[in-house]
Amino acid sequence: MIRITELRLPIDHPPEAVEAAILKRLNIQSKDLIRTEIFKRSYDARKNVVLAFIYTVDLSVRDEEEVLKAFENDIHVKPSPDTSYHFVAKASEMKLANFVRPVVIGFGPCGIFAALLLAQMGFKPIVLERGKKVRERTQDTWGLWRKNVLNPESNVQFGEGGAGTFSDGKLYSQIKDPKFYGRKVIHEFVKAGAPDEILYVAKPHIGTFRLVGVVEKMRQEIIDLGGEIRFSQKVIGFEIVNDHIAGVRIEGHENLVANHVILALGHSARDTFEALHEAGVFMEAKPFSVGFRIEHPQSLIDKARLGPHAGNPLIGAADYKLVHHAKNGRSVYSFCMCPGGTVVAATSEPYRVVTNGMSQYSRNERNANAGIVVGITPDDYPGGPLAGIEFQRAIESKAYELGGSTYEAPGQLVGDFLAGKPSTQFGTVTPSYKPGVHLTDLAESLPAYAIEAIREAIPAFEKQIKGFSMKDAVLTGVETRTSSPLRITRGSDYQSLNIKGLYPAGEGAGYAGGILSAGVDGVKVAEAVALDYLSRTPT
Repeated sequence: MIRITELRLPIDHPPEAVEAAILKRLNIQSKDLIRTEIFKRSYDARKNVVLAFIYTVDLSVRDEEEVLKAFENDIHVKPSPDTSYHFVAKASEMKLANFVRPVVIGFGPCGIFAALLLAQMGFKPIVLERGKKVRERTQDTWGLWRKNVLNPESNVQFGEGGAGTFSDGKLYSQIKDPKFYGRKVIHEFVKAGAPDEILYVAKPHIGTFRLVGVVEKMRQEIIDLGGEIRFSQKVIGFEIVNDHIAGVRIEGHENLVANHVILALGHSARDTFEALHEAGVFMEAKPFSVGFRIEHPQSLIDKARLGPHAGNPLIGAADYKLVHHAKNGRSVYSFCMCPGGTVVAATSEPYRVVTNGMSQYSRNERNANAGIVVGITPDDYPGGPLAGIEFQRAIESKAYELGGSTYEAPGQLVGDFLAGKPSTQFGTVTPSYKPGVHLTDLAESLPAYAIEAIREAIPAFEKQIKGFSMKDAVLTGVETRTSSPLRITRGSDYQSLNIKGLYPAGEGAGYAGGILSAGVDGVKVAEAVALDYLSRTPT
């Protein structure tokens, strides 16, 4: 096949214009074009530039070698890479003596894809998920948002689908992906009911409500292939014999024998991190970030980012990505930007407040929101690999107190935050966080260096997005679960450095950040498990 890049068309072009542009670009006839597939579509919405879609297209043509030879000096016409997925092993082709089924702990994006790949390869994994099925879990999550009632085992963090279920459903990442594992992940989402467009749009997203149905279908495929999903089964300990995993202890259930265990825990399984540390599993503290959620009118962001193209339904709600290096040496950046979305309550522990961002597929809510967070390092929380958890907990507990000790979040208008005075009433921006936002002074909610850096960054961001520092934009605290505060370090074989058969994976282990990268890591770790089984197969 041939790949054409940088194929530019007016944004309101008719569908047949893509084929016409291909024929013109290659100087061939319609009868010579066998098949086309859009690999990627982005848009150019720069000011003073005609609004346009930019395509990357894969196609089959007659006399393909001759066509490629004619364009051998054209960097935008090259052979298409092979983006199809190839399984590394099949259980049915192995002689697996004394086979013990692999175990996956956690059923968020990483756990789902680890289990799905193992099932597709015939290994019939057992999944242990401490939370509930996704629809039951959704009801419990709404219990916090609407009734101020938290279920510590069923919430935004815990349950089928993981934290990614209550997010924007963003499926793009900056990870290096030379083997196109991300393509495998996205294909599986589409097969499970996600919209086809996520295969080619530059910044694909699914949205929370659609993710629920997609996750259910993926669960069913795992079961149909012989896998098993056990909900409400919380892992509380690990059996280790001669530096090799031998089993897991489950609260209220019999111990499970296991010699291949994937840790797809998510970044909030703090008690499981503690159990792993107690069992002697090597881990180390790592950097993460803390800060606030900021909300603006989506129309303001659209106008600042898209100019005269703001509001064009073919583009949708605009997003942004911002970074500022503060004078005190701290980096401040936007995190998990949710166009046309809401700020959500994301705590998993009682008497603490945590925020996150979420969007539906339509992205048509009134406000745009993003985390505005400050990078911190283990130097800021010395004390070993679990010290970052205590650092997070202290901030979240203070936020609960500042919010009135009701799971309302502390908030402040941007103008008041910059001026260093408490807020007393909202302006034109109504915050979206439920159970509600309690106006206060956020200066007490984060370390002084973080407050200083954010106060410097917001006016700097104004230079990139006009209106970003608007006085009645709303800051809501606190954002602490940007990534795991520790890394369960693994080797090149994807196994724990000191416990064989234990495979740290995804966000919780410190090896991913977001749905796509977590899914990709799940694929990689599943392959590593399969290859280990293969290495044990008699020749």
